[in-house]
Amino acid sequence: MRVVVGISGGVDSSVAAYLLKKQGHEVIGLFMINWEEKDGQCTAEADFEDVKRVCNKLGIPYFSVNYAKEYYDRVFKYFLDEYKKGRTPNPDVLCNREIKFGPFLEQARRLGADMIATGHYAKKIEKDGKFYLAKALDDNKDQSYFLNQLSQKQLASVIFPLADIEKPEVRKIAKELGLSTAEKKDSTGICFIGERNFKKFLKEFLPAQPGNIVDLNGNVVGKHDGLMYYTLGQRRGLNIGGKAGGNGERWFVVKKDLGKNELVVSQGEGKELFSNGLFAIEMNFIPERPKENEFECFAKFRYRQPDQKVKVKIIDDKRIQVDFAEPQRAITPGQFVVLYDEKGICLGGGIIDKAY
Repeated sequence: MRVVVGISGGVDSSVAAYLLKKQGHEVIGLFMINWEEKDGQCTAEADFEDVKRVCNKLGIPYFSVNYAKEYYDRVFKYFLDEYKKGRTPNPDVLCNREIKFGPFLEQARRLGADMIATGHYAKKIEKDGKFYLAKALDDNKDQSYFLNQLSQKQLASVIFPLADIEKPEVRKIAKELGLSTAEKKDSTGICFIGERNFKKFLKEFLPAQPGNIVDLNGNVVGKHDGLMYYTLGQRRGLNIGGKAGGNGERWFVVKKDLGKNELVVSQGEGKELFSNGLFAIEMNFIPERPKENEFECFAKFRYRQPDQKVKVKIIDDKRIQVDFAEPQRAITPGQFVVLYDEKGICLGGGIIDKAY
C-alpha cells in the first residue's frame, strides 16, 4: 500500500514513517509549509532540513508543498476574526480539518496514495463500515482532542501509526535508528507562532485598543493593553498585583466587556470564574449524530484536561447544550468542547459559544 506521511521534522512523524515502512508499505514523506516569514522567525527551513535527513536515513522519497495561502484563508482569517470578537480560538483543530485532511489529502492522492498517515497520538476504529476516533494508548500524549472535527471521509483515509505506542518508546526507536529528530523538543503552541512573543505577533495583525481593568464593582484597578491579549482565568501578566488594594489574593480575569472595552477581574478564585454548563456551535458528531437527544458522557473543555462528567442535550444538528456534573473553571468561548464515552471513544466536538 502506498502511504503518504505528513512529515513535520519532529520525532513523532519521523517514527510514524519508519513504522509504516517496517510494515512493508511504500512510504512517501510530504512536508507542509503553512506559514511564510520574512524575518526568519519561522522554523520551516530548519524543519525541512530535518525532514531531508530523516527521509534519507529511512530511504524514502520526500516532497514539500506550500499551503501558506490556504492556511491564511481557511485558518488564520478565522483566528483573527475570533480574537476581534474577544474569544480565544483553537486554530490547531481547524488546521487538522482544513489543511492536513484537506489540501494535504488531495496532494497525497495526486502522488498515488492509498492512505495518508500522521504522527498524531490517536486511534481509528472501523466497525460496520463506520469510522470511530478513539484515544491513543499514551493517555498523556493523546491528541484526539485536536481531531474532533474530522469527517467520516477524512477518517477513512488516515492511518495513525502511533495509536498503540508511548512517547518514551517513540524517542527510543528514533535514537536506535540514529534519527536527527530523536532528541528534538516537541513543538508547543500554535503552529505558525512557535516560540515568539504572542502579544507582539498579534499586534502585527490587529490594532490594540488599551482600556481599563475593573473589579466586579466597576472600580478601575489598572490598564489593559487590548482585550485580545487576555483569556478567562488568566492571572499572570495583569500587572495589578500589590497596587490594586483588596484582600491581597491573586487577581483573575473573569470577563471581557467588548462594549466598554473593559477587562473584568476578581480577587481569588470565586464563583465568578466557574460555570455550570455551556452552549456549543459547529458541532461535529463522530461517526454520526446520536439517536438520543439527551445522554450522559465525558467532556474536555481544553487539551490535557482530565475528562469531566457531563449531560448533553442536542438542540439541533450543529448546536448542543452541556450541563456539568461539577462546576467548571474558566470555560472559554472559542475553545472546543470534545465529548467522549467511558471507553475513550471520541463522540465529536464543537466550538464553545458561551458558558452559563
